[in-house]
Amino acid sequence: MAHYGICPISIAPLRSTPSNRSEMLSQLLFGEVVEILELKGRQWVKVRCCNDNFVAWMAVNQLKALTPAESERYQTHFAYSLELFQPAMAGDHFLPITLGAHLPNFDGMRFELCETTYTFSGQAVFPGNIEATPEFVVKLARRYLHAPYLWGGRSPMGIDAPGLTQMVFRMAGFDIPREAHRQLALGETVDFVEQALPGDLAFFENKFNRVNHTGIVLPDGQIIHASGRVRIDNFDHFGVFNEELGRYTHHLRVIKRMPMRRATAPARPVEVAEPVMKQVELF
Repeated sequence: MAHYGICPISIAPLRSTPSNRSEMLSQLLFGEVVEILELKGRQWVKVRCCNDNFVAWMAVNQLKALTPAESERYQTHFAYSLELFQPAMAGDHFLPITLGAHLPNFDGMRFELCETTYTFSGQAVFPGNIEATPEFVVKLARRYLHAPYLWGGRSPMGIDAPGLTQMVFRMAGFDIPREAHRQLALGETVDFVEQALPGDLAFFENKFNRVNHTGIVLPDGQIIHASGRVRIDNFDHFGVFNEELGRYTHHLRVIKRMPMRRATAPARPVEVAEPVMKQVELF
């Protein structure tokens, strides 16, 4: 029988080897579920992230064990937090919740994880209420503006380029891989930069012709990406031009388009979880 766990803290590092000194490859956010693949002593487990199949090591004390039935329930019934940071209140403590975290069994005001009930007053959206549109993708991406760059990061406290694109597209309804070179396999190729539309994914290569960077196309020849911080730069067929440095910093490989609804009329507002919608407006 498979064994599962859930992240009960704000952010947990996922590492390349079972050691606190090893490279952080990615992160788990609160409420995300993993399958436990291997135990290493009493302190480490190798896990497979259930939403993208990413495999890495994490500390046992940053994981809460689940039964297979609980795992299925937590992966099926949740809402995404849309707040950069928002405290969730339990009976005797507060827990910081970040943008993109899962709120298990959320009812609009409360959620529960492993017999602990939290009150959450911020914005949240249920996956079933999401209508993927370029406008929604762009608005989500802009919420990460000025977040510091962090290799392996997936939160506003620190995020890398494929972490940014993965989190934005996941909240917009697309479960895409963690690494840039695997994201490259998705979508339909856009032949020319002049044909790029807001919400498209742009991929960039290093001097060894390996895709190592990605970003989201914005209107007016711009792109949002994580480089030093999440920033907006100019973008053309050569790549990303950084005006602060006065040079191109990333060489364009290809542009990909995800299957989203595109219409001339304004997009239907995304429904946030009741009763949050009555307290704040989305974006």
